[in-house]
Amino acid sequence: MPVIEPASRYTELRRQEAASPKVLFAVDASCAPGSPAHELAGLTAVAADAVEAGSGHVLGTSHVTFPNGAITLVLILAESHLSIHTWPEENMVAIDLFSCGKIDGALVIERLVRGLRLESVAISELQRGVPVSRLPAGARRARSSMAGWLRSTRSPSAPRDRRPGAP
Repeated sequence: MPVIEPASRYTELRRQEAASPKVLFAVDASCAPGSPAHELAGLTAVAADAVEAGSGHVLGTSHVTFPNGAITLVLILAESHLSIHTWPEENMVAIDLFSCGKIDGALVIERLVRGLRLESVAISELQRGVPVSRLPAGARRARSSMAGWLRSTRSPSAPRDRRPGAP
């Protein structure tokens, strides 16, 4: 289990991070045979080790194990959070790392990919916390109106989720 540190130790760190770049890393992958991704203790150990390797600090953990063996694991970090979701019936893993400050998010992801023995890895990196005025015009329009975004997702021409039971 990871060493849980009190958040009060990171007051100054959080002040410094307020002005730092914020990045969301999103990973979709499948698991190689023998991956520890579908076993809570192994998944937690690999995740905590990856955060430590990237100079992050674990403040807390939470998890849910579902009847089919799927796991949702969240590590609350001084530098934000890491969530890992598994679907054993689909041999799929989805990872989201929201990072700010001095944590090396790319190294955390690299260690997770290696430690969880992931295959067919797709990684997206998205800058977050960017002032709307500094975004390109199209992105500015999209971010400036949640109502407009909702309308666009509900329009008849918008692509629809065709899975059974999907709205």
